[in-house]
Amino acid sequence: MSSPADAHDQHRRPGADGRPRPRARIRNERVVFTRMSSSQDRAADLITSFAGSLPFVYLHAVWFSGWILLNEGVFGDAAVFDRYPFGLLTMIVSLEAIFLSTFVMVSQNRADTRQNLRADLDFETNVRSEVWSVHIGRALGLDPEEIERHVQEIVTRARAEISSGHPAPQDPDRF
Repeated sequence: MSSPADAHDQHRRPGADGRPRPRARIRNERVVFTRMSSSQDRAADLITSFAGSLPFVYLHAVWFSGWILLNEGVFGDAAVFDRYPFGLLTMIVSLEAIFLSTFVMVSQNRADTRQNLRADLDFETNVRSEVWSVHIGRALGLDPEEIERHVQEIVTRARAEISSGHPAPQDPDRF
């Protein structure tokens, strides 16, 4: 499936050397995740988001209150259909709990999938950045191994600071 951006890329003007200019292929996690979602997934998310809201609580408070008042005979004995201990209400609430817990698990699985997608895209971005950095460094005449040693020293010091909870004295040549 091609997007308008892909169609635009096919008609890019060449750079000064006659070759097409490279384009950064940045994928938006939200767009990718939305394309992966089915209507069932979106329905589960909607149900879970409503079930986790205060309107859901208010609706249930009104429903339970009305049910109990009705079945305690407040509106007359003819309206009573589920006498105390409200066996029908208990069964309905149990079934609702089963379905809601299933919807929550579906939404949690989708959240895990989304986190994994985000991690994959972050990893891809990091790899791209590292490759570009190495190429730029080489073009500038820098030694990638020397830079990596320096980075490892800084990372080691930063981890030590984090684990000790005390920042090290600031070195003006630190970075």
